[in-house]
Amino acid sequence: MQANENLHRCSWVNLKNKTYVEYHDEQWGVPVYDDALLFEMLILELFQAGLSWECVLNKREAFRKAFDGFDAKKISCYTEEKCRQLQTDAAIIRNKRKIAATVENAKIFLQIQKEWNGFFRYLWSWTGGKTIVERGCTNSRLSDMISADLKKRGMKFMGTTIVYAYLQAVGIIFSHDLDCFLSQNNQSI
Repeated sequence: MQANENLHRCSWVNLKNKTYVEYHDEQWGVPVYDDALLFEMLILELFQAGLSWECVLNKREAFRKAFDGFDAKKISCYTEEKCRQLQTDAAIIRNKRKIAATVENAKIFLQIQKEWNGFFRYLWSWTGGKTIVERGCTNSRLSDMISADLKKRGMKFMGTTIVYAYLQAVGIIFSHDLDCFLSQNNQSI
């Protein structure tokens, strides 16, 4: 899809940032069933905690490079030395706690993936495989429940607001503004 300047988009999109516009137009809110992309988005949302999504998105390629293409198996085996190295990489967000959480969350992600024969099955089971339409929220009963379950399993930086943003990003919750061209194109949801 070509970024068309004449299209009306969600109010949060910085129209001056091509990467942000492309993300909104091509990825945000599109249902994801691919475990590799679900893991990538989970980790990016973790790093977004306390920051803007635009900041994280602008560093996405650097994150991919630094974190071995978001390979959960590789990340789950990161040593303290590797984590210290990541803390010196100026191209990413160098938060020590978030880097450590990424390693632990990768291990838990793999456990859930094994338990459910795919992380996507675990995630979509919360809605019976259906997309929920919600606008104007930063959390919900659904994000509360998933957040609580992920925390119970040991995941870090998985508060209800982060989980809600994640669910929006991977299309479990459809939140495009009513006047956004993508909302108008998806009247069947």
